[in-house]
Amino acid sequence: MKQLSNLFLFVAFLPLCALAQQTMDFEKYDPPSSLVVPEHKITRSKFPFLDVHSHHWNMATQDLTILAREMDSLNMGICMNLSGRGGAALKAITDNVKKYGLEHRIAVFTNLSFKGIDEPDWTSNAVKQIEFDVKNGAKGLKIFKSLGLSEKDAQGNYIHIDDPRIDPVWAKCGELGIPVLIHTADPKQFWEPLDENNERWLELKLNPGRKRTDTTPAPFDTLIKQQHNIFKKHPKTTFINAHFGWYANDLTKLGQLMDMYPNMYVECGAIIAELGRQPRASAAFFEKYQNRVLFGKDAYHPEEYPTYFRVLETADEYFPYHKRYHAFWRMYGMALPDKILKKVYYENALQIIPGLSRKAFEK
Repeated sequence: MKQLSNLFLFVAFLPLCALAQQTMDFEKYDPPSSLVVPEHKITRSKFPFLDVHSHHWNMATQDLTILAREMDSLNMGICMNLSGRGGAALKAITDNVKKYGLEHRIAVFTNLSFKGIDEPDWTSNAVKQIEFDVKNGAKGLKIFKSLGLSEKDAQGNYIHIDDPRIDPVWAKCGELGIPVLIHTADPKQFWEPLDENNERWLELKLNPGRKRTDTTPAPFDTLIKQQHNIFKKHPKTTFINAHFGWYANDLTKLGQLMDMYPNMYVECGAIIAELGRQPRASAAFFEKYQNRVLFGKDAYHPEEYPTYFRVLETADEYFPYHKRYHAFWRMYGMALPDKILKKVYYENALQIIPGLSRKAFEK
């Protein structure tokens, strides 16, 4: 009888073992697709492109021949380094670019420090810095997301994006004819509960420091409103809203904003996965706003550009993004017509960023 009892327990345990073998963590489940469809894996863009959103922190000293070779392999006509810092640091970058004879291929945006914003001469000094940097080759101003998220004044209060002390800076950029590329906030899901309903759950699990709350430092909608306030207050200044203004997942809303703020342009850095999962809506958006969409990538990783080319240029179906923690879904190509591709890749940027060479785009 004891042997029969043991046999019964063993047999009953077998399904549990099988079930345990079928269980895995969500982040490990990533099977290759069995779908058999045409594939066009592009490593080089159809037309030369201008990357309006790139970061190169050591450009003042690095060997730029390596970067130039990588740009050639991708068909990148101009690389826009948004990490110019300003002052002597920016001049060191532009001097190194000239040393390698790459003024027609590499350009730089300057940055501002908000430290000391309480000082009575901060505003005037900031304006003077912008003027100095433009004379030394800066083609625009890049504002990092730290404005609104982490920058504080002497009293420990977060500095608002629409702080009136910064108004003369936005106005000066308009006067000089240079654009302001501004990154505000983070994806809205970073403010949402970290549970099974959050599309960014895996990203936030792997990078818990990215999680936000309504008090660290403010609600998403509040930060975005502050950004839009400066667009409205400074209609003569051109603003490039980084990452589609974090509305790539709601193109109807973004379209309303485009109509509301004609001085606002958008660039597609780090949001190509959003466009790729709604190819028809994305293509319609690009058609309607074809003169105000720019190509941007953000973090410079040459191996990731082909994902962008494939979404913009092909009609491919159901292909993966290069970072699963950003997008666990598959994407589809938009198959943009050549006329719109050229505008996105370089024509729009050349229209709003002064003093850029057209040499790389006249092939």
